[in-house]
Amino acid sequence: MSKFELKLPQMGESVAEATLTTWLKEVGDTVELDEAIFEIATDKVDSEVPSEVEGVLIARNFNVDDVIKVGEVVAVIETSSEGSINIDDTEEAILVEETIQKPIAEIEQQVIEAKETIAQPAQDFSSSDRFYSPLVKNIAKQEGISINELDKIAGTGKEGRVTKNDILDYVGQRGQSTSPSADKNVVKPKDSVSLGNTSVNSEAEKTIANSMTKNLGDELIPMTRMGKLIAHHMVESITTSAHVQSFVEVDVTNVVNWRNKTKKIFEQREGEKLTFTPIFMEAVAVALKKYPMINISLEGDNVIKKKHINIGMAAALPDGNLIVPVIKNADQLNLVGMAKTVNDLANRARNNQLKPDDIKDGTYTVTNVGSFGSIFGTPIINQPQVGILALGAIRKMPSVIETAEGDFIGVRSKMYLSHSYDHRVVNGALGGMFVKTVADYLEAWDINREI
Repeated sequence: MSKFELKLPQMGESVAEATLTTWLKEVGDTVELDEAIFEIATDKVDSEVPSEVEGVLIARNFNVDDVIKVGEVVAVIETSSEGSINIDDTEEAILVEETIQKPIAEIEQQVIEAKETIAQPAQDFSSSDRFYSPLVKNIAKQEGISINELDKIAGTGKEGRVTKNDILDYVGQRGQSTSPSADKNVVKPKDSVSLGNTSVNSEAEKTIANSMTKNLGDELIPMTRMGKLIAHHMVESITTSAHVQSFVEVDVTNVVNWRNKTKKIFEQREGEKLTFTPIFMEAVAVALKKYPMINISLEGDNVIKKKHINIGMAAALPDGNLIVPVIKNADQLNLVGMAKTVNDLANRARNNQLKPDDIKDGTYTVTNVGSFGSIFGTPIINQPQVGILALGAIRKMPSVIETAEGDFIGVRSKMYLSHSYDHRVVNGALGGMFVKTVADYLEAWDINREI
């Protein structure tokens, strides 16, 4: 008999933690190889975490809604080298978990609470006798819920603990109703926040906002967990990188005509649709190979030049959020391979079937704002990368055509490329030459190219 520690895997270069949303196995259950043990959620993806071994689940170190750091041991699985499982040993292990693991987990939670109390003395949870998970504490801090308020929330979790759903339900009810007493006493000095020369009371603002919502009949919609995390990620990127943009107009008439001529043949032969996306990804991969100092990240005062060209492909989810699956080693794929990879990632993104490995290790990102009708955009860099390219809508436009016989006006298919890059490490010349290389590659597309 031996024990295997199932740790939270790395789910992306910028992802350091995840929230445990569901346990799929109970202590004492038999576990098969690659069978899902629990589900996690991050700001990028919701995913199942499978077992790396066969055996019996003997310990669960976290509860639902707990926030887990990458690399922490989430579960312990007892394996049998002889291929059989001793039930008595399993029951003994379960008893060990209940008598030993639980106190250890509680001690670890106390340590986490102590650290948070020191780091953020304004919200002192030590004054409460109840246990609150890190996720519940974070929500309480974000929503301005005091300790006294938190202690009054009825918990539906184990031993009456307040779960994520409990506190979110409370926030929803709190936002939809205001009491007369609250209206009269909205100003509390301890809740005020100083912004420059202006003193703003968070509780007062919320009371007024909620009252206006009720009076006007507007609907109050709390942000989703993923929405909040994405918002934080975007604001963090703006405050981290010095964003600057370069724009290039591209004549993609040859690309459009070639695709129209080829797409039916391609679909019949490969069983895949041929969209414009793999063509654009091929052009970006070529440019990244030519200008490797775009394919970098910045850590402190050090530039990390990436060995592989892994292009992130921003995709819209059914709920309106975005996710960025990654095309690994994009420069090594031919157009058929690129089309198959793009279609596979896009389909699995729409069906919420992406795995943590599908969204990690991206080195540059492309987003297609043209799919929503935008002619160009100024996208926010996906940290810790230093560049992102927005593809505008392809439009038929009148254009001057230069020939040996003179200049003529003709109808051409054109689009804009918008390149956002981090001016701390990418100067205007490099950022401009990169996007111009993408444009030149597309404009020089061979109308007779075989696929």
